[in-house]
Amino acid sequence: MQMDADEFERLVVDELDELPDEMVDGLENVVFQVEDRPADGSLILGVYEGFALTERGQYGFGELPDRIVLFREPLLSICDDEDELRDEVHTTLVHEIAHFYGIDDAELHRLGWA
Repeated sequence: MQMDADEFERLVVDELDELPDEMVDGLENVVFQVEDRPADGSLILGVYEGFALTERGQYGFGELPDRIVLFREPLLSICDDEDELRDEVHTTLVHEIAHFYGIDDAELHRLGWA
């Protein structure tokens, strides 16, 4: 599947807007970004960079924000159409946001979120 960077970023923003309020209301000091591909060339779909709420104290002044990054090329490579892409972006967002809250992969699978 092909989609330029601007269109892909708009799709990600649309999917963020569709997430339940209770999932996104607790996100503090987090930025969402889109990159073409991971620097290491892997095919991961997204990544959470930061410290989960369960592993940190309170942020201080000047603390850099955590990042949730979605990777456009790997996501496009596994999708055949826009509907499938939206589903994968949604799943990836939920997965990475869960890591922010301290929910690991095993718990994500147990909950049926991954």
